[in-house]
Amino acid sequence: MPTFHDPPRFPTGFRCASRNVGLKPSARDLTLFVSDVDAAAAAVFTRNHFPGAPIVLGRETIRGGTLRAIVANSKVSNVATGARGLENARRMAAAAAAEIGTGADRVLVSSTGVIGVQLPVEKIETGIRGMAADLQTDPLVGAEGIMTTDTHPKALSTSVGASTITWVAKGSGMIEPNMATMLAYIFTDAAIAAPTLDRMLRTAVARSFNMLSVDTDTSTSDTCAILANGLAGPVDEGAFLEALVAGCVRMTEILGRDGEGAEHLLRVSVRGARDAGEAATVAKSILNSPLVKTMVHGADPNVGRLLMAVGKCFDCEIRPASTDAWINGFQVVRGGERLTFDDAVVRTALAAEVVDLEVALGVGDGSATVYGCDLTKGYIEENASYYSS
Repeated sequence: MPTFHDPPRFPTGFRCASRNVGLKPSARDLTLFVSDVDAAAAAVFTRNHFPGAPIVLGRETIRGGTLRAIVANSKVSNVATGARGLENARRMAAAAAAEIGTGADRVLVSSTGVIGVQLPVEKIETGIRGMAADLQTDPLVGAEGIMTTDTHPKALSTSVGASTITWVAKGSGMIEPNMATMLAYIFTDAAIAAPTLDRMLRTAVARSFNMLSVDTDTSTSDTCAILANGLAGPVDEGAFLEALVAGCVRMTEILGRDGEGAEHLLRVSVRGARDAGEAATVAKSILNSPLVKTMVHGADPNVGRLLMAVGKCFDCEIRPASTDAWINGFQVVRGGERLTFDDAVVRTALAAEVVDLEVALGVGDGSATVYGCDLTKGYIEENASYYSS
């Protein structure tokens, strides 16, 4: 596990700025991330069949493999907005490009927030003017401008040889991606070509963001991008990939802990499955069960919830007689049967901020770990009036 910087910092040649441009009443709602030079780039996007206009444009932009900047707004997602929405996304890219002196094809656009509302692009075009003068080196400033229901800005950084990797992300709800989290941007000054970046990014995402679920819902705006401007020179690719995966996993845990209304980070590990795919299916079944989530929230050691969630994976090979389970290190199931255990001790274990549920299936060598959170009244309160608030 790499050592993360405290506080986080940007790699050489990267800066950001954020400000309020009138999308929100007062909080920062627009962020600009900029590299001093062109950067090799790769990205993955949501697989939702209703992608936002920035996703449509982003798939086109990233084909070039080079970026100078990312511009992202919160409050309005620019989803389900038709041809006008796509034109507004292009205008947003053009405005950012003009501000920093590059081409619009070098700017990745992201939007997050309410679906089905046209983007007030004139406010963005006006507000982005002058942002270049505000560019600075604290990644948390950029993280503030992309927050929606997040309770805090999210950024990490670490060193790999002479290079630095920095992660900036947002996400609290509508999270069970098939690619990444809602918005996650990774910046490095290592010299890595775009095709290699793409391969590394997909490897890291598969082990981290794709294993995250807050509520089983795949956003229409999910984007994960990585930019490498090369200013620190070459890097050992094996060491870089190891750090990239570790940082993505750490950010995944931060996002899971900040799920809407969450009070616990929930990690579910399954081993002994027929293969890795079945391990992930069983782990997600446990993680996504409202009954397991509420069990964790109430610190209620109801072993039946775990067995139910495993047993409903009809297309997986499950052998009750070889199934064992643990709650924060305390074994509660052996051979498919509930063990006798001290309820008070396990309740105390479940009350910890981080709850680890582990299941061993005894079938094969497949394993997977997934990340999420408990289900609380806060989640309902947050989403009962999201559109109207």
